[in-house]
Amino acid sequence: MHDDTRRRLMLASAAALALPPLVARAQGTKLRLGLMLPYTGTYAQLGVAIENGLKLAVAQAGGKLGGREVEFVRVDDESDPAKATDNVNRLVTRDKVDVLIGSVHSGVVMAMVKVARETDTLLIIPNAGAGAATGALCAPNIFRTSFSNWQPAYPLGKVMIERGHRTAVFISWKYAAGEEAAAGFKEGFTAAGGKIVKELYLPFPNVEFQALLTQIASLKPDAVSCFFSGAGAVKFVKDYAAAGLKDKIPLYGVGFLTEGVLHAQGDDAEGLLTTLHYADSLDNPRNKAFRAAYTKASNNMEPDVFAVQGYDTGLLLAQALDKVKGDLSNRAAVVAALENAVVDSPRGPWKMSRAHNPIQDIYLRRAEKGVNKVVGVAWKALEDPARGCKL
Repeated sequence: MHDDTRRRLMLASAAALALPPLVARAQGTKLRLGLMLPYTGTYAQLGVAIENGLKLAVAQAGGKLGGREVEFVRVDDESDPAKATDNVNRLVTRDKVDVLIGSVHSGVVMAMVKVARETDTLLIIPNAGAGAATGALCAPNIFRTSFSNWQPAYPLGKVMIERGHRTAVFISWKYAAGEEAAAGFKEGFTAAGGKIVKELYLPFPNVEFQALLTQIASLKPDAVSCFFSGAGAVKFVKDYAAAGLKDKIPLYGVGFLTEGVLHAQGDDAEGLLTTLHYADSLDNPRNKAFRAAYTKASNNMEPDVFAVQGYDTGLLLAQALDKVKGDLSNRAAVVAALENAVVDSPRGPWKMSRAHNPIQDIYLRRAEKGVNKVVGVAWKALEDPARGCKL
């Protein structure tokens, strides 16, 4: 080897040694998590629960993910799709977040999906069940830690048929989540031999239910199925009982009907059967430890499915980022780590489907004295069909 060549190689080696490795550089910078959640309006308490759950998981990981300190950048999306594009662009372009986390409202999350696809920003959805996010618009950088709108609604049809109901009315808000839940329920109910008498909708977040309740009374179905959440769910359950329907036409719901709002619904919710991927009373050590830790960390607030979904978002990120040592620059390795993760969740262990949606048990719960108690498993290891996904 010529002296000049040897000298150049030695200089190059010295220069390489002088530079910190990429992983070390990554670990030296904070990981910026962009939280785009509702902190006002009908879904405000849901956004708070998701954030609390996420922060608990980060705290339990020592305040770091993949060896990097975490910085939270928050935006109140107000559950308003009209403001969603500006909000998400602010997080990606101005705040330069490493990971987008959000949201609750399916209409809002579709704007997040669009921007995430355009900018290749990693997006983790801790609630909104919009089917397209892990269906026709699925992408390598988009993951969900919650559910698809189809997922908890589909088993409800079988549950109702098993209880002798052959005709049903479905009622919800006229928006993506309500319509997709209706489609999932209809698919499950008709496949099991049931007939949908009518689908009733009102604009989100309208809670003037009286006219539709009058229609239900005149239609006289065997039972009613519904999709409502948050403050709207409280009013619907109370209005349903006040209209004298509770004891005449049994009410069932996708689990958000009673999730996190049972105390506000009081006796009017007693006995309601719902299907969801979590229940307060799940009897496993992970759930018991989570509930105790969450209550302690959140000023005695009781955790619900939204808190679990936020928590699992943190668990998923912690597991994947540990695997890549905090280095998000190798996108293929990050995606593989997220895809192959098995999340030890309070809801029970779950893994990602090929479309990046949880494959998970859907539980049948009964509202009893302020608690959603597990009655059984409505569907074991249910995977969303992810129609249109080309991953």
